[in-house]
Formats: sequence, structure tokens, C-alpha cells
Amino acid sequence: MTRALTEADWLHPLPAQAADLLITLQAPPRLIAHLRAVHDVARQLSDWVAQHHPEVPFDREAVLFGAATHDIGKVEHPAELSAPGSSHEPAGHALLLRHGVPGHLARFAGTHGSWTAPGTTFEDHLVSLADKAWKAKRVEDLEQLVTTHLATASAREPWDVFLALDDELDRIASTADARLAFQSSHPIAG
Repeated sequence: MTRALTEADWLHPLPAQAADLLITLQAPPRLIAHLRAVHDVARQLSDWVAQHHPEVPFDREAVLFGAATHDIGKVEHPAELSAPGSSHEPAGHALLLRHGVPGHLARFAGTHGSWTAPGTTFEDHLVSLADKAWKAKRVEDLEQLVTTHLATASAREPWDVFLALDDELDRIASTADARLAFQSSHPIAG
């Protein structure tokens, strides 16, 4: 567990509150490694938005915390660490609330897999995008949601925004193998 939290200094550390919670829950090392990889990509995407769209307001800290805890429900559904499933989403939301995490931060555990659901926000879309981009997966409708929000909020042409986002996602994808190797180097069970 400690190795997953501290190894690979090229990945940003998780927010302290998220790391402490993962320790308390005795989260599997593979889950911690995954959360670090997604959190790191969320940081890159947040930095890119702040640099290229400074006029677009968003809660960067919420995005980073959301990325750092989005799959925390897999503590209660460990089979979903190596097999598909969505039971971890409502379980993660409830788990975070039980541990005193405010609802506006706990929501990401439930929204990261359902970005088209009514009421999802730009922050939800960024966490969902990070959860795909960390492994170089591209999801057209999700990228379109992010593009539309940025283009509308910045009064820019959607095609121009998409081309720039596409370049950033390609840059992030270029280091996906290292993130995948980092995650795979940690056992599923503690």
C-alpha cells in the first residue's frame, strides 16, 4: 500500500485527505496505483484548462479529489478491480459520505461512469475524461461534452477547441504505457 502511494515520483501524490482515507480503508495497492494515475491525468487536464481557457471557471480541487477517489467503492467490490462492473459507483459515493466527505466531493464516485446523466457538471466530465485518458482511451461523446463546455464558456469555435484538446489528449496518451505498467506492478490484493 505504501509503495503505491509513494513510488513513481513522476506521478503527483494524492491529496492528503484521499491518501489518509485509502490507508484507513486498507485499499488494495492496485486501486491506489490506479487512483494515482487518474489523479495525475486529472491534474494535467486541469492545468491545460487553466492555461488555455483561463476564462472558464471550474473547481480544480474538486476535480483532483474526485479523480483521487472516483473508484474508492472498489474497496467494497474488489472483483471490479479486474472485471467490469458498476456496483462500486453507488458504493463509493455512500462510503465517502459515511467517512465525512462532503457531497459535492463524494459525487464523483457515482458520476465518473455516467457523464451523460442529468445534472453532471464540467468537473464531473473532467474526472470522467481523466479516467479514460490515463490509459489512452478516447470516448467521442465525452470529449464532445468537454469541448462544448469550453467553446461555449470561452466564446471560441468548437472545432478550434477540439483540435487543441485532441492535441492534449494525444500528449497524455503518449505516456499511457508507463501509467499502465505502474498500475500493473501492484497486486490486486493487499
